[in-house]
Amino acid sequence: MDLHAVRTFVTAAETGQFQDAAAALTITQQAVSKRVAALERDLGVRLFARTPRGVVLTIDGQAFLPHARELLRVADRADASVRPGRRAFRVDVHSRRIAPAVVLQDFYRLHPDLDLDVVTMLNADVDTAIAEVAAGTVDATFHAVRGPVPPPVRAVRVIDDPHHLLVGPDHPLASRAVVTPADLTGHRLWMPGLEPGTEWADYYDELAEAFGLTIDVGGPVFGYEAQLEEIAGSAELATLVGEGSRYLWPDRYDLRRIPIRHPTPVYPTSLIWRDDNPHPGLAALIGFFDDRRTGPGSTDVWIPSWVDPTG
Repeated sequence: MDLHAVRTFVTAAETGQFQDAAAALTITQQAVSKRVAALERDLGVRLFARTPRGVVLTIDGQAFLPHARELLRVADRADASVRPGRRAFRVDVHSRRIAPAVVLQDFYRLHPDLDLDVVTMLNADVDTAIAEVAAGTVDATFHAVRGPVPPPVRAVRVIDDPHHLLVGPDHPLASRAVVTPADLTGHRLWMPGLEPGTEWADYYDELAEAFGLTIDVGGPVFGYEAQLEEIAGSAELATLVGEGSRYLWPDRYDLRRIPIRHPTPVYPTSLIWRDDNPHPGLAALIGFFDDRRTGPGSTDVWIPSWVDPTG
């Protein structure tokens, strides 16, 4: 069914005059007549009866009008769902607990009128995420980037998230205000579920090698809550978490987040997007990170060798 003809029919029904409908649609009166006639032939009924004062709906026209309006509403919603600036701005944060989600919420506080759709492609590594951005599945995503990305995709490092050690009250390091990577040698850092080949697994592999750490990735993954419960009750288990990550636990766990210094391992996260994406939300997000740039930070940090130190 020709939606232009349907829209012309609805406009003519609402104005009661083909001439007024033509003016509203910025077409000629003859074009209005042709569109309505074509729609009547398609439906096999007469939609309008002519009178000295204009046109009135026939019984069939009255029956068709609410359906015609619904057709136009559906068409408009479909158009808005894919048109940049009218559809939601879709951003992947990988996990709602980690720093990108927290920073994206800060961005949204500055742009509360933006239609923001926050998604979590939990099993997507950086290569998969780049492919999703390239395909237009999401407008932007956050990942650590290993090497150059294929145009028109772009990646700019926007978040360096310092690491904390997370331990229970009975752990030997629980009373420390600060620890160094050397202090972690010989302690079991429990991080189940690190999939080999992902950028986060590569990060922790190189971190462990650089400082002689023991990172245990074994065991089934029952979720963060279960992991925190195990750590809280153990004098042996510990894990690494980002300073910007959100973790909540019952007070009885008495977990301790201890900053790691000299050097501070930071997880380098890039914003990834298509350079030819015209969505105004993307321009606002890029501008938000541009405004957050404060120049060179601390040099007493550790990042993996595969990350460009200049960002």
